[in-house]
Amino acid sequence: MIQTLNPSNSRGFKKQAGANAFTISPKKWIEATDAIGIVSKAGRYGGTYAHSDIAMSFATWISPEFQLYIMKD
Repeated sequence: MIQTLNPSNSRGFKKQAGANAFTISPKKWIEATDAIGIVSKAGRYGGTYAHSDIAMSFATWISPEFQLYIMKD
């Protein structure tokens, strides 16, 4: 089941995203959108982990060359 972004949160993100100072942590994104498929853990052995489909989409966003490199591995 795919969940959609909460419309009230997306309006806030859209307004802030145009500013150069706008940043959002993975943890804030997960909490604000009730994201499924992404886990963020703090501390030693922590990190941000995502479902492989989400990771591939992120790789494509970074650059098509990077996505091809990831797909080959």
